Amino acid sequence: MTDHLDLREEMIATCLRMNASGLNTGAAGNLSVRVDGGLLITPSGIAYDRMRPEQIVEMDWDGRYYGDFVPSSEWRFHYDILKARPDVDSVLHSHAINCSILACCRLDIPPVHYMIGVSGGDVVKCSGYAPFGTAELSVEALSALEDRMACLLGNHGVIALGKTPAKAFAVLEEVENLARVYIGTRMLGGGVILGKEEMTVVLERFKSYGKQAGEAIDTTLKNRVEPPPHGGARRH
Repeated sequence: MTDHLDLREEMIATCLRMNASGLNTGAAGNLSVRVDGGLLITPSGIAYDRMRPEQIVEMDWDGRYYGDFVPSSEWRFHYDILKARPDVDSVLHSHAINCSILACCRLDIPPVHYMIGVSGGDVVKCSGYAPFGTAELSVEALSALEDRMACLLGNHGVIALGKTPAKAFAVLEEVENLARVYIGTRMLGGGVILGKEEMTVVLERFKSYGKQAGEAIDTTLKNRVEPPPHGGARRH
């Protein structure tokens, strides 16, 4: 199939980048993206370095898939998340090592670092356990993802959400870093947890985090930077 060719190629590139960055290993993990009438999802059991655009599987909102390739064994939670979360267009799942360590300990990631705001809340929740590919796992994932852009899956891995594959990847990358930081603080006897008031400020500031011209930005910022004195070059 050649529909959405550019998007299919972007999905494969994102999965290759995920493995190359150490955020996943082998054929584990999966990626889905919303399209008109349904979603595209990576196929089951095909290594990313051998995956071709036509092997990306198209599904509709009735849970049917089309073509010669079977969707990922985790298609159900991708389908359920995209149906339940109209604010999200991409779902990325991996077995990132530090996230998986915490997931196997059934530990949430608390606000030991302000960048936890990337997840959309003041904690990255860990779900309960359910077998992979089941409706029960979808229920667990949706509960842990409520009002958030990431969660850990109990004894499993991590899910990151975004409007695009690139944005979901950025969330995954940051959550794995947060997991590594949290594990480090526990090894040193425990970090200092940011309080509710501190995180309220962080989450408010994250509403404009990373936004540029044409998007809503922090109104406390000036629209332009005055050039430096004495004719010095302006940095861009």
